[in-house]
Amino acid sequence: MNPVLVEVLRGAMVESAHRGAVSVYDGDGKAVWEIGDTNRPVFPRSAVKAIQALPLIETGAADAYGFGNRELALACASHSGEPEHVELARAMLARAGLDETALECGAHWPTSEAATIALAGAGGRPNQLHNNCSGKHSGFLCTCCHAGIDHRGYVGAGHASQEMVREAMVAVTGAAHGEENRGIDGCSIPTYAVPLKNLAHGFARMATGARLGPERASAAKRLLSACMAEPFLVAGTGRGDVPLMQAAPGRIFVKVGAEGVYCAALPELGLGIALKCDDGEIRAAEVMIAAVLAKLLGKDDAAAKLTGLANPTLRNRMDRHVGALRPTAALA
Repeated sequence: MNPVLVEVLRGAMVESAHRGAVSVYDGDGKAVWEIGDTNRPVFPRSAVKAIQALPLIETGAADAYGFGNRELALACASHSGEPEHVELARAMLARAGLDETALECGAHWPTSEAATIALAGAGGRPNQLHNNCSGKHSGFLCTCCHAGIDHRGYVGAGHASQEMVREAMVAVTGAAHGEENRGIDGCSIPTYAVPLKNLAHGFARMATGARLGPERASAAKRLLSACMAEPFLVAGTGRGDVPLMQAAPGRIFVKVGAEGVYCAALPELGLGIALKCDDGEIRAAEVMIAAVLAKLLGKDDAAAKLTGLANPTLRNRMDRHVGALRPTAALA
């Protein structure tokens, strides 16, 4: 059983506890720090979007359509469906001569409450562009169009688009991605359960380029740099990824996944990180990743900011301080 890594306090008493596992690797495949069972396969879900976006650059599509940091960040995003996200996804598709009807991710209301209220208040309804994965899917579609691939059915496991993504995931993580460990993600593309240690090593390789080859190493660096330059586009207002990356601009890459998963990279240290909160609680996973990053960065100003993020207070509807979350000694 994995150890308790986060406690939730109400007053001075522990009200809830969250177990999890953490893996930190360097680009050469050396384990730097591990907690819990890092061999157990987990579905990383959206935490690996930066790896899934590699073909967008490697095929030449990103350059052909004139994509810069903003578009590349959105291609790696789980965005909140705010107007800036929606319009940028629309513009990406337009570069390839497409519109939202080509997206096969489905539609949902923006995860941003303010954006949902504004859209509903104007009498609107959500479309595929409001889906938190529309940037990633726009990247898939642009890759298909530039490469001359029929984009219809691009979410299927056997489609050329997803075969390119699968090849990138295998090459970067070193883990098998086959039918036996495949599921379907919320946005309908394949997702594969792999060990945390492989995900951590994969993001260390994304950060360092170790054994990726010059073209893939360059693409990986470009994608991580874009996300670090545009954290709002990766997530949105009030989302956890934003303050984490803003704590040390240009030094921290993080990406949340569903069900309590986080992947991260510290390029200056050449480290990759992957973790999972066992019960899938995102707020506990945010504490975990902040605590891990603070420990790895040492005693600089960024570490102090991250320590604050790792110890958030809880306030009720009357804005009264009622408790807090804190990392346990296992993360200290």
